[in-house]
Amino acid sequence: MVVVVVVVVVVAVVVVVVVEVVEDVATIVAVVVVLLRVVVVVVLSSSSSSSSSSSSSDAIVVEVVVVVVVVVVVVVVVVVVVVVLVQY
Repeated sequence: MVVVVVVVVVVAVVVVVVVEVVEDVATIVAVVVVLLRVVVVVVLSSSSSSSSSSSSSDAIVVEVVVVVVVVVVVVVVVVVVVVVLVQY
């Protein structure tokens, strides 16, 4: 699960940097969509590898963490986009 946390932090940093550098909202959204896909792939691969070797209760915990992580990422992205739209 450490991998998931690291990926989320990296994605958040990248989103902030892109928002600061790029002023085109369409480009920002495209980058965000790509990053979200990467996050989902990484989360699914890490959760499937960890849950296959553990019990079902661990799998449930992993699923909950995955959902929370995705929600947090989406909220961060929405807030960033709104801030950008307000600025321009």
